[in-house]
Amino acid sequence: MKNNKIFIYIVASSIFFTTSCNKFLEHQPDDRTELTSPVKVAELLANAYPHANYIAFAEAMSDNAGDKGTTERFLPNTSPWNYIDQIDAASEDTPPFYWNSCYKAIAAANYALEAIEKAGNTPEYSASKGEALVARAYAHFMLVTFFSKTYDKATATSSPGIPYVTLPQRTVEGDYNRGTVASVYENIEKDLIAGIPLIQNNKYRVPKYHFTTQAAHAFATRFYLFKQDYEKVVEHANAVFPGATVLENLRPWNTTYAGLGYYELQALYTNSIEPANLLLQEASSYWGRNYGGYNYGLSSGVRATVFNAANNPTKKALAMNTKVFGGNETVYNIPKFREHFVKETISATVGDGYNMVPLLTSEEVLFNRAEANARLGHHVEAITDLDRYLSKRIMGYSASDKFSEEKAVSFFSTLSVGDALVATVLNFKRMEYMHEGLRWLDILRNNIVVEHVHANGIDKIVLGVDDPRRLIQIPQDAVAAGLEANPR
Repeated sequence: MKNNKIFIYIVASSIFFTTSCNKFLEHQPDDRTELTSPVKVAELLANAYPHANYIAFAEAMSDNAGDKGTTERFLPNTSPWNYIDQIDAASEDTPPFYWNSCYKAIAAANYALEAIEKAGNTPEYSASKGEALVARAYAHFMLVTFFSKTYDKATATSSPGIPYVTLPQRTVEGDYNRGTVASVYENIEKDLIAGIPLIQNNKYRVPKYHFTTQAAHAFATRFYLFKQDYEKVVEHANAVFPGATVLENLRPWNTTYAGLGYYELQALYTNSIEPANLLLQEASSYWGRNYGGYNYGLSSGVRATVFNAANNPTKKALAMNTKVFGGNETVYNIPKFREHFVKETISATVGDGYNMVPLLTSEEVLFNRAEANARLGHHVEAITDLDRYLSKRIMGYSASDKFSEEKAVSFFSTLSVGDALVATVLNFKRMEYMHEGLRWLDILRNNIVVEHVHANGIDKIVLGVDDPRRLIQIPQDAVAAGLEANPR
């Protein structure tokens, strides 16, 4: 595949950002002479995570977003619901903005790795090297997930991937090629395997904002689930939660959460003190301010489909449904996000909005392990994890609520036991991650057809499994610079 030039943002060399509210400077760096100590390298790695939010476009593309029929139709949400390519790289909550933020994060990781190499790879840099490698793997994984075909052993070696950048760039333009999905996955796995053993949790002041060993293993469960290496999914999930500690780290929806008011839940859900949050990242985003009022979102139809007790294998309403606030569908929302508004100056009335985004959570690890075990034929283990989950979701959970193989196959009557358990996992995940965008990842991974029905009840958009619009378009600037566009 030929080399092309793609515009990549480069982190400025002389400033280390101790808060993610600062912006990267978009110009050519110098020779990085300031990265002369383990402390400075560690400071740089605060920027090795994408400071952008994928939720707005991922949620809208999924079947978790319905057309409410309102007059106000915010553009960041409207275009992805209609599968229209977004081209404005300056607007938060869009794919081009996310693409650029991921490559900024990758640039920070690569400069840190270069500095570590120059310092001789000494032990005091080991933890930062581990964080940089895993963070680089994560950003590339999210890019290949959104902008390339979903991994399939039969097509991965021929499907275009995304540029996997492993070297610092001292020119604003560099020679890159998309490689293949297979080559991207190989590089991700290489970085994961090398990085995870090096991470040291005690090096972080606020661990939840960094790749701890738990967060790194959690990411590995997602990666290997996409790669269909289910033994590895179970292995890494067990490393996140040795023994039975998973139960202690699930969100207590049917107890503590049930007693919280709107703003109390909003303040806790993405807080670092919440054990379920394994990795959090502050993102430049207006999602928390707008998602309840978006025209394309939690409509009455979506709420009835997703949260109705009759539509899940337990035949009981799960506790999340009791926390859908709003008098009607135009503002239905579960209060998961609280905006942090940063003024330009102390006396200013304008500024920027930020959200804490839960990138990895305990529930996802449990779901990934349950699905992997179901696919491996380990049905007892999958049912045990599903029951653990329900013990934190069914109000007044009792022995009669214990999940079973019979409940799964009774609800999914046309499926085998293993497939019924996988379908159960996907059913619960759709509820669990309302407003969080992860449903789109399951749609991609499981070749689920999506139908978006317009408010008139007649017109609809059908996104089939081979529809090229399932691949988000490569940003306009990158295509203009020569990078191969996705088909349309």
